Amino acid sequence: MRIIRINLEHPYQMKVPVAACIGYFDGLHLGHQALIKKTNELAAQYHCESALITFDPDPWVTIRHETNVKHLSTMRQRINKSVSLGIKNIFILEFSEEMSQLSPHDFCTKVLGSCNLKALVCGFDFHYGIRGEGNPETLAAEHQFEVAVIPAVEDEKGKISSTRISNLITEGHVSEAGRLLGSPYELEGTLTSGNHIGTGLGFPTANISVSSEYILPLPGVYACYVLIHGVRYQAMVNFGHNPTLNYTKKLSLEAFILNFHQDIYGDRVSLQFIQFLRPEMNFHNRDNLIMQLEQDMYTVRKILK
Repeated sequence: MRIIRINLEHPYQMKVPVAACIGYFDGLHLGHQALIKKTNELAAQYHCESALITFDPDPWVTIRHETNVKHLSTMRQRINKSVSLGIKNIFILEFSEEMSQLSPHDFCTKVLGSCNLKALVCGFDFHYGIRGEGNPETLAAEHQFEVAVIPAVEDEKGKISSTRISNLITEGHVSEAGRLLGSPYELEGTLTSGNHIGTGLGFPTANISVSSEYILPLPGVYACYVLIHGVRYQAMVNFGHNPTLNYTKKLSLEAFILNFHQDIYGDRVSLQFIQFLRPEMNFHNRDNLIMQLEQDMYTVRKILK
């Protein structure tokens, strides 16, 4: 697997021919996976390698000068998931102001021309070049490579999109979001030590610090899996302010990992959201909180068994 960064200041020329798909691919959901499937088919047809072309930063950051754009996945996650789906090369376009101002023709010659494309797969609504003037039709008109256009991927509720999935997550519908993603919604982060209040309740928790880039779920309690060094553990996760015993103004992400007793603070983990259990609540006393946590743990075990 190769990761190749492309910018206008230091031109690059790919020596191996490829069939590629292009887009930002946030979350790499089922719609994006249709592009990857077609890419792999064309790579086999042309006897060349497969590739994915993405952007860094998010084009909205460069074009609209937005500084707080939230995403379903990080670049690291998109790369790893692409490779798991059969992609052999990752082209990361360093999307500068200058690149955003290229005409559609110049984008094809100066940027895509460096990728040695035999075929390019894009979505029906793909746009490129200054003011988004380029589209699948202008790509095909360049006659530089085969262009395959993938129509909208839909289910009974409509088009599968990153925006739709983002809304589901912020509303707590993580199981439905996972269905559209093709796998559970996943946050990568670092385990950090908390204030040990959970330990006193019989539910020792680890705080998980995640990137500010992520779209975060609705505050509440969730059934999750935690992936630690490649091993998956059941977990009861609370995302909220801890109003009963330790109110914090900043939202915190805490995981009670079932049947796990190792000290791994500082290690990277992945948190997979499976199902929303209930909203965060302010209990009258400590005993009521413990009773609810015991019920939550029973529910988590039942969901994840």
